[in-house]
Amino acid sequence: MSPISYLLDENVNPLFRRKLQRREPTLVIWRVGSPGAPPDGTLDPEILCWCEEHGFILVTNNRKSIPQHLKDHLAAGRHAPGIFELNDNMTIGATIEELWLIWAAGDEADYRDKVSYMPIT
Repeated sequence: MSPISYLLDENVNPLFRRKLQRREPTLVIWRVGSPGAPPDGTLDPEILCWCEEHGFILVTNNRKSIPQHLKDHLAAGRHAPGIFELNDNMTIGATIEELWLIWAAGDEADYRDKVSYMPIT
């Protein structure tokens, strides 16, 4: 099983990161704009390259453009550890539990090169 690490898009509420880290302190979860992560304002194609290079699954609420960016990324011969699209109809608590379950029981290979829509489990 591969360890799963998450990168939260800059438009994802920072509360997700705080609550996930409270739920599981050993989970690696960064946010765009945090030290070591891509800076705020980084374009989606560059974020996908960063995720590929660093092994992070992208967590986003960008349903409009991210699927096409992933298609372009894959067409260029690249790969992505995966992308999780948040669901506005899920509570923050339900989303936290979902991301924790994926981290605890999942394998990065299950999500490689695809967009997965919440809820997944």
